[in-house]
Amino acid sequence: MDVKISQVMLPHNDPEAAVAFYRDGLGFEVRNDVEWQGMHWITVGHPSQPETSIVLYPPEATPGLTDEERRVVAEIMAKGTFASVNLATPNVDEFFAKVEATGAEVVQEPTDQPYGVRDCAFRDPSGNLIRVMQAG
Repeated sequence: MDVKISQVMLPHNDPEAAVAFYRDGLGFEVRNDVEWQGMHWITVGHPSQPETSIVLYPPEATPGLTDEERRVVAEIMAKGTFASVNLATPNVDEFFAKVEATGAEVVQEPTDQPYGVRDCAFRDPSGNLIRVMQAG
């Protein structure tokens, strides 16, 4: 059986800030922006990976959530502990400098980890952790 990752989902609560971060900060392209009843589902991805995308979704649109659950999701998103994604780049220091220059929230500057990778981390405008490691 052949299966690949097509999309991953990250919540967002500000479509304009999300687009600015992923497009202008990370260099992703906006592939789709679907608006419905004031909510936006925004699909982004790196131009070198047309088959893999991140869908930034409005968490309040999640089916079956109670009002209390929506409140809890909003709280943990605000803390920056709800969702994350790991990316890779050939030069983590160069990438870090570019993203930091956009004013993105820095969580960790480039660091050599004891488990053998060099990485850094940011939070996107919705609080999602974006960890970026040195590739190869």
